[in-house]
Amino acid sequence: MTADLAMLPLGAALGALGDRTVRLRLLTPPYPALGAGALRCLRVQPSSGEHDGALEVIAGYDTYERLP
Repeated sequence: MTADLAMLPLGAALGALGDRTVRLRLLTPPYPALGAGALRCLRVQPSSGEHDGALEVIAGYDTYERLP
């Protein structure tokens, strides 16, 4: 099921996960930037080091615009 969530808009992916506990991680470039476009679910995996059944959702924007 979690592979089916890849590239969905984040809101739709979170809705599909229902009442599960989620930890969100946002991927960002290694330079100052603003995210542009949709915020998408990139990957869903069991949260490492936690034993509460939580899922880690890794999200990122479609593109990033570098700041000066």
